[in-house]
Amino acid sequence: MTLRAFRAEILSVARDPRTHPDAVRHEVDGLLVVEDGIVVARGDHDALRERWGGVAVERVRGLIVPGFVDAHVHYPQMDHVASHGEQLLDWLTRHIFPAERAFADRAHADAVAAAFLVELLRNGTTSALVFATVHAQSVDALFDAAMHQGMRIASGKVLMDLGPDGLVDTPEEARSDSEALIARWRGRGRLSYAVTPRFALTSSDAQLSVAGDLLVAHPDTLLHTHLAENARECVAVAERFPDAHDYLDVYDRFGLVGARSVFAHGVHLPDRACARLAKSDAGIATCPASNLFLGSGTFDLAQADAHGIRVGLGSDIGAGPSFSLLYVAGLAYQAALARGRALDPFRALYLATAGGAALLRITDRVGGLLPGQEADFAVLDDSATPLLARRTRGATLAERLFALQILGDDRVIARTYIMGECAWNRDGPASSDPEGQYDRR
Repeated sequence: MTLRAFRAEILSVARDPRTHPDAVRHEVDGLLVVEDGIVVARGDHDALRERWGGVAVERVRGLIVPGFVDAHVHYPQMDHVASHGEQLLDWLTRHIFPAERAFADRAHADAVAAAFLVELLRNGTTSALVFATVHAQSVDALFDAAMHQGMRIASGKVLMDLGPDGLVDTPEEARSDSEALIARWRGRGRLSYAVTPRFALTSSDAQLSVAGDLLVAHPDTLLHTHLAENARECVAVAERFPDAHDYLDVYDRFGLVGARSVFAHGVHLPDRACARLAKSDAGIATCPASNLFLGSGTFDLAQADAHGIRVGLGSDIGAGPSFSLLYVAGLAYQAALARGRALDPFRALYLATAGGAALLRITDRVGGLLPGQEADFAVLDDSATPLLARRTRGATLAERLFALQILGDDRVIARTYIMGECAWNRDGPASSDPEGQYDRR
């Protein structure tokens, strides 16, 4: 049994403050007590110190927040961040599909997966829903690396039988490869599987049916795909599926819309689709950074709220240019404001933590730093840059948090902890740890 405690300022938003005004929990001088990687107590230091007086306490300089939960990100695309000049469909053809072909090589996949997870940790992200490629070994590489780091990762083989040469499977391979991966990884570490058709245009009807079958056969899996990201994409989907009510209805006809479904983007959604998303308890991972980068539009948060749709944040690397969910939260504020809605900084933190955890169905495990949850957290330094230090001097908590979201990036992450163990230290040894001392298999 390992028992340890952390003394610091602590902040979390475990429920949506739009509907739960008391959701913000803040201790100016807090104590977080962790036993074998699980939070067993949290509260004001003076109130808890007598009970936990015999426990070694680590004094942490900075603001502890729950580890960020990236609800939509592509690990094979990280080396093609900042690829110039195209909107979605042309950008995929020109930049991304050629890059993903390289993941037929397991050694290449291993190298990218390891670097990708370190980038997540550098940015305070401890859990993520991750796109791999059509190659089964791309999932093996990611899950192996996640086991090494002890991170909570959900992923799955991409299903794409209408893709370009070198990136296609068949409905039969989609089924057999996915079944084998689920059998190989189910119950290991902190991993979970996501059935992953790329999007409606890259799968035949037969393959979309396979995806629906897999969800029924494996009720512990997620559904992860793209929805209504780009106007031209939506037109192409409507042309291919003329009998569907809308883009979401295409997925619905194959049994892909439900409480375990996470749809990335949702920029161009009619009210009918929003009502269906809410009724099914499906969720949207909004990705404002990539939507801006690809010229896709802005997500209508007010529309989603009016229908009661669950929402989280995704970096969407590599169309998104940053792994930092603080940066993404800042752009979510700007996207909402462009539509006449101001996103509260505490709600933005919720979307980046417990909101994403709700999409991944892991709120019992992460997202709030509550007793019984896993002790994944990041330490934010609001004086990491001279400008931040000036802006946050004497500021209220809300002002500091908002400044971190607008001005922050990976530099403000002083440390990232996985299950109570430091996995990234900005000012210490490299967290990639080639000797494997952090391997938590």
